[in-house]
Amino acid sequence: MSQDGEVDMKEVELNEMEPEKQPMTGSPSSPAAGSPGSLAEKNGMVKVKVPEEDGEADAGTKFTGLSKEELLQVAGTPGWVRTRWALLILFWLGWLGMLAGAIVIIVQAPRCKELPPQEWWHKGGVYRIQALEAFQDSDADGVGDLAGVQQRIDYLSSLKVKGLIIGPIHVNPPDDLAGTDLQEVNPQFGTKETFAKLLEAAKKKSLKVILDLTPNYHGQMPWFSLETLRSSEFQNKMKVALEFWLERGVAGIQIKGVEQLNDSQLLAEWKNLTSQYSSDGNARVLIAGTGQQDSRQIFSLLNETSADLLASPYLMGLGSEPSGEKVENAIRDYIQAAGEKWPSWSVGGPQVWHMASLVNERLLRLYHMLLFTLPGTPFTNYGDEIGLQELPGQNASRMQWDDSANFGFSSKMPPQGGDSNITVKAQSADSSSLLSLFRHLSELRGKERSLLHGEFMMLRSTVPGVFVYLRSWDQNKRFLVALNFADTPSTITISHSLLPPEAIVELSTDPQRQEGQLALKDLKLESSEGLLLHFPYIA
Repeated sequence: MSQDGEVDMKEVELNEMEPEKQPMTGSPSSPAAGSPGSLAEKNGMVKVKVPEEDGEADAGTKFTGLSKEELLQVAGTPGWVRTRWALLILFWLGWLGMLAGAIVIIVQAPRCKELPPQEWWHKGGVYRIQALEAFQDSDADGVGDLAGVQQRIDYLSSLKVKGLIIGPIHVNPPDDLAGTDLQEVNPQFGTKETFAKLLEAAKKKSLKVILDLTPNYHGQMPWFSLETLRSSEFQNKMKVALEFWLERGVAGIQIKGVEQLNDSQLLAEWKNLTSQYSSDGNARVLIAGTGQQDSRQIFSLLNETSADLLASPYLMGLGSEPSGEKVENAIRDYIQAAGEKWPSWSVGGPQVWHMASLVNERLLRLYHMLLFTLPGTPFTNYGDEIGLQELPGQNASRMQWDDSANFGFSSKMPPQGGDSNITVKAQSADSSSLLSLFRHLSELRGKERSLLHGEFMMLRSTVPGVFVYLRSWDQNKRFLVALNFADTPSTITISHSLLPPEAIVELSTDPQRQEGQLALKDLKLESSEGLLLHFPYIA
């Protein structure tokens, strides 16, 4: 191999060849050593000139790229320096432009309205089981009890209500102040331990339990007498009882007959107690109940009471077949009287419990839609969700669960009469039933912001028999409610600057109503139909 690295000869060792294959020595006639194309041999070594492969001769001219030093030299030239600065400036200008655009979008976008403070009783319905003896008998003695309520806790959870009002359940011989024990459970209903188990079962289902602590619930007057009310001994007895049950974990206290107190200071003291036992996520409610139907007396109590809610049979005063105009005026008056206070709505009163016994059957579904779409807390009584009515000779109708003897209320008592279609079992299997409507309305009331705490606006109806109103909150889905209280079909046109030309059917009290979009002009409502429509927020 020569010093310049070029290969012109390859040496082939022949020393190891077999002797017979060794080349012979040259002869005089052989070509001279070293002559072109000759074989030169020396000590058995033969050098053969091998032609170079194609392309090898040009290998030295291939491009091998710039070295590091050359790259640094080029990068430092003025042209490349200017190019790099230009690209860097463009990158940062683009980034700052995107940031500025994002800020403009955020600033100009509509801001969400601050949510109003709400406790659990603002967020859904309250279900009253005040005639505990008529709800569910667990021990076959013919009397409903606390354990019976616990047996039905899954059903109560399926109603999507927020709270249950239980009782009263304390020991109360009629009109016997001395024998009344506000801290002891009436043995026919169970024990304090039974009540504790009910509280625990309800808690697992996110249901709040409110205890009715009306003292003389078996007697003629809720407070025994006016003299009793003024007794400091009795007032202290009430305070101790409230503390006792609040410490045991009840979510609130209800006191009925507040129109007889004649002392707003008592309610204020009891409200202070429930507030003291409240904590974040565990607020306690005080409900004042009255049997008054006169609107002026109800409005007076509404303004005077310091309780969180006033429960009254206000809507009972509308009669069994009110007109849409009458209902509209009554609702307007109540909301105006309530002012900043949170309203509540119920139909049943202290003497007649169930809605189906108070309003015409054709309006029963309409009333449910009204209760769950008005601003405020809806109160219903056990059995209202299936259309249960009072039966002659009974202080309170027993709940009808299924088609077995006594409709599943008790396993050991004479059968009672009743409509077998008005049972939980029958209506649970029917998507068009009153129970299905109740569940749907209750669920909407608990999750839709416009129904939870939205503004309430009455809209002018072209037909007097139809009550129309709008529920809306900030940028959330809006709900339009149209209730036809007439016993004939009505065609109305609903127009307002806040309304679109069409809205979507959310729910109807008429099982035959088809889903889809409806024009708000010349909208036809069937007789006694309540229609719940929705439409999106439009900026």
